[in-house]
Amino acid sequence: MSKVDLSGRRIFLVEDEALVAMMIESMVEELGGTVVGTTSAVSDALNFVAERHAEIDVALLDLNLNGKRSYDVAAAASGHGIPVVFATGYADDDLIEDWRTRPVLTKPFQLAELEGALLRALDAQTA
Repeated sequence: MSKVDLSGRRIFLVEDEALVAMMIESMVEELGGTVVGTTSAVSDALNFVAERHAEIDVALLDLNLNGKRSYDVAAAASGHGIPVVFATGYADDDLIEDWRTRPVLTKPFQLAELEGALLRALDAQTA
């Protein structure tokens, strides 16, 4: 049994496909969480983390943002103690060594998979 749940949790979403971002936001709300911010570019995401990190409980990052990897965003979030979940639509998109312990969602994913990945990230933070 998980020590945490998603009720009231604040999720920062970085996703470059608008329809996918809307779908994920709806899923997060269905799980009782709130998306506190959505960005689609690495630079915007870095600014959001720098300015509003205190408002983020967990970051859900699309691994490939218009051809740029989101590792810099993951590092910035982790630097503020924010757990990270990666999402990818590419089967061959392996994480680099430094991030392989983080949960990864393969798109398209179901509600239960999203919930599980977010809970694993939050559990790892409280362990």
